[in-house]
Amino acid sequence: MYNRLDKDRCVFLFIDHQAGLIQLVRDFGPDEFRNNVLALVDTARYFDIPTVLTSSFESGPNGPLVQEIPDRLPKAPVIRRPGEINAMDNPDFVKAVEATGRKQVVISGVLTEVCATFPALSLVEKGYEVFVATDASGTFAEHTREAAHKRLQQHGVQLLNWAAISSELQRDWRRDVQGFGELWRKYVPGYWCLMQSYSQAKD
Repeated sequence: MYNRLDKDRCVFLFIDHQAGLIQLVRDFGPDEFRNNVLALVDTARYFDIPTVLTSSFESGPNGPLVQEIPDRLPKAPVIRRPGEINAMDNPDFVKAVEATGRKQVVISGVLTEVCATFPALSLVEKGYEVFVATDASGTFAEHTREAAHKRLQQHGVQLLNWAAISSELQRDWRRDVQGFGELWRKYVPGYWCLMQSYSQAKD
């Protein structure tokens, strides 16, 4: 069964994109990972989708949330968990997710097999449709990422990158060629040339 992402039914969860934890990400290069995370952040912003941010144990080595995320999503509640590893073990986080009234959930997290996977499985158990942004979630190595992906798929979680997420939400280029094209131009290498050609042809 093809369950499409719907901009009017989904919520984005950014889980533990913290300054300390991000330094552990090795399955993507630092520039690529930053690009992917901010592309997903700007996707949420472009579609005006409810978003919840959370961090765990900021006073410890995990560090604070990367500031660019809350800066770009100023309306998003930030749940600073005192220590729970699975965000869904924190009542305030659960309340923030439930308060959106959305039943489709797009999750990204650091680390993939922990901060993204644990809440994803908890949300599946609660009856949510869950999608994990694979390229805005990072971990130690490719083999640990693949193990996490297999576990998620076994429980019905859909795996998409930020480009697939944005495209499924957009549905039709004609909704906003310039706006959607600008999102891709900003984060897809080389796409600026396509948008430039399109703009010149249109003019």
